[in-house]
Amino acid sequence: MEKTRRIVIALGGNALGHTLPEQAAAVKVTARAVVDLIEDGHQVVVAHGNGPQVGIINNAMGALQKEDPHQGFTPLSVCGAMSQAYIGYDLQNAFREELLDRGICNIPVCTIVTQVEVDPADPAFENPAKPIGKFMTEEEARTYAAQTGYPVREDAGRGWRRYVASPKPKHIIEAGAVRHLMEDGHLIICCGGGGIPVYRTEKNHLKGAAAVIDKDFASELLAEQLEADLLIILTAVEKVAVNFRKENERQLSSLTPAEARSYIAEGQFAPGSMLPKVEAAVKFAESKPGRQALITLLEKARDGIAGRTGTVIHA
Repeated sequence: MEKTRRIVIALGGNALGHTLPEQAAAVKVTARAVVDLIEDGHQVVVAHGNGPQVGIINNAMGALQKEDPHQGFTPLSVCGAMSQAYIGYDLQNAFREELLDRGICNIPVCTIVTQVEVDPADPAFENPAKPIGKFMTEEEARTYAAQTGYPVREDAGRGWRRYVASPKPKHIIEAGAVRHLMEDGHLIICCGGGGIPVYRTEKNHLKGAAAVIDKDFASELLAEQLEADLLIILTAVEKVAVNFRKENERQLSSLTPAEARSYIAEGQFAPGSMLPKVEAAVKFAESKPGRQALITLLEKARDGIAGRTGTVIHA
């Protein structure tokens, strides 16, 4: 058996699907891969994205506001909280069912709605770069911006959309609760969608920010705060590659931080795709001696921990 480790898993979009029926089916596959690691004796905490889900909720709340103007516009932070709860609902039931099917009856499963502190002075707030919500015509978008004050712009020639900031996470507010439950034997789902971005105001109040946090960076910070041994970032490819999808593509089984930075400088990893995964993996590998990160497919996580596949980032 592989040596027991404390592991934070960052689930990619392929682990959740893009619609309610897809999600219900996808989480069953996800549960088998996660429970494999628990069966091997590892402590596991699961974080996940919420890209399509929070957009669906945002659109639905926008439709509600049109139907009933008294409702007002729903803050993005509230949409993020809703997405955490409904994704967690599906995940925790799938995990619980898989555990019980394997005769593992002593591991409670729960979801924690998680807030993640950001710096209101983060430069990302000056340049909102993440599109969210439905596509609009230019006229619709300008009317929407006038009504809400939200920034809008054209999205790659496909139409106009709202844009929000993507600041770096500074602190996982509920990390203490996650750690306590983890050490008590629970399987925890948290930091959904990168967490609800909040910043501190007067009298200890946490105010939701109109932003989204990259789930890979939030998962990395969570792994640090939980003193994890391994960060697993699950994605749609088995290994990180350079010259991706070219004739001279080369898959990488391991990376040092220096090698990763060299490839980043060459522009080898796509922004918004593999780049944040590699950056988060490097940050975790350098955060403390002996820590490693693994980037691989969901169904290859167990093999990756055993060293049979995936890309391992190590200092």
